[in-house]
Amino acid sequence: MNSSSGKKKSIILVIAILLIMAALIIVMSLSLRTNPVEERLSGDHGIAACLVINDGEGNPLVTNVVLYYPPTQMGALFNIPGNVGGIYSSLGRVDRIDVVYSEKGMQTYSGEIAKLFRLDIPFTLDISLQNLGILTDLLGGLRVFVPSPVDVVGPEGERWLLPSGVVNLDGDKIQTYMQYFAEEEAEGARADRRQNVIIALISALREKRSVMFSKKNFAAFGELVDTNMNQAALYTLLEMFSHMDSERLSPQTITGSLRNTDGKLLLFPFYNGQLIKDVVMQRMAMLRTANEEMQMRVYVVEIQNGTGTQGLARNTAALLSTVGYDVLQAVNADRDDYEHTVIINHIGNKEAAESLGNFITCYNIKDEEVRSLDQGWSSAAEVDFTLILGSDFDGRYVRGGYGRGERNDKN
Repeated sequence: MNSSSGKKKSIILVIAILLIMAALIIVMSLSLRTNPVEERLSGDHGIAACLVINDGEGNPLVTNVVLYYPPTQMGALFNIPGNVGGIYSSLGRVDRIDVVYSEKGMQTYSGEIAKLFRLDIPFTLDISLQNLGILTDLLGGLRVFVPSPVDVVGPEGERWLLPSGVVNLDGDKIQTYMQYFAEEEAEGARADRRQNVIIALISALREKRSVMFSKKNFAAFGELVDTNMNQAALYTLLEMFSHMDSERLSPQTITGSLRNTDGKLLLFPFYNGQLIKDVVMQRMAMLRTANEEMQMRVYVVEIQNGTGTQGLARNTAALLSTVGYDVLQAVNADRDDYEHTVIINHIGNKEAAESLGNFITCYNIKDEEVRSLDQGWSSAAEVDFTLILGSDFDGRYVRGGYGRGERNDKN
């Protein structure tokens, strides 16, 4: 009796195990077929990915958030300096953001960047310096600009040599380009150089698209990238990125104030991190509404201080420069008692004027009369927009967003 009962229990246990295994196999099979990038494209979503090139020893050399909006085929790059400071929950302390990568790994690092940007960043791409060299050779080299010849001896006696000019570097040379440092070179210049490699990589994806995205070739490329995606999703993501025009990319970086904290010089983002969130939001909106003219233009702004607050125009110039505007000059207005901030649109581009207005919540926009080309067009100003700051501007926003939803003629 006991023997029969024991056999029944054993059979039931075996059946249960088999059912669990079958369920796991089904789930794994479905997950392997799932392409999260294609799922993301099913809605009106942009694509965001965290791209890191690391030194192979657990340290990021350059980190970028890549934004892409497939319907307009427009993209943007945001550089994340390694010394961005903050209280990171994953570390439980104030520190540099690149320490998160070194101590907690790529996924946690990407998560902290997502919180910094207030942006969903579902995809990660992590390439070691050695694999970048291999990838560079597979792509036939990366084209970068070297302003002057490089002949530097490294800390371990190695000699770094690079020619000057616009040069196509092979895998070994691109690793040198990423690593070398000269005593007279500023930290910002080194960051720009490494950023150039990201742009060159995107350019090479575009130029070598037919080679890289051949089904028989992609496996060799794909295995060089550590990612949180399966190979099908990685293929879809990189193929989309290959449509970006690197010539029209305007890389941006996090800006802030440097402060010494616990013996470390940390960069704390302006406005407690709100500025970079606003910049990312504005950039995503521009990617969604981009037309050919907006892709080609860097808009020129003149800023006039219409208040008695000293330095307001100069500080606003720095603010607008962070989002890609070319500020021609920051000067005093014709008087210092403007109550309301106003944007004067000299070029008749409503979308571009409203984009500027949205960034500072100014909806008081005036259109200057623009003569057509066949009438011998000439602007009354050497700029696209004139921004006259009134007493309702607090240095970041127009309080109350004066004139929301309508054009105003009051000053």
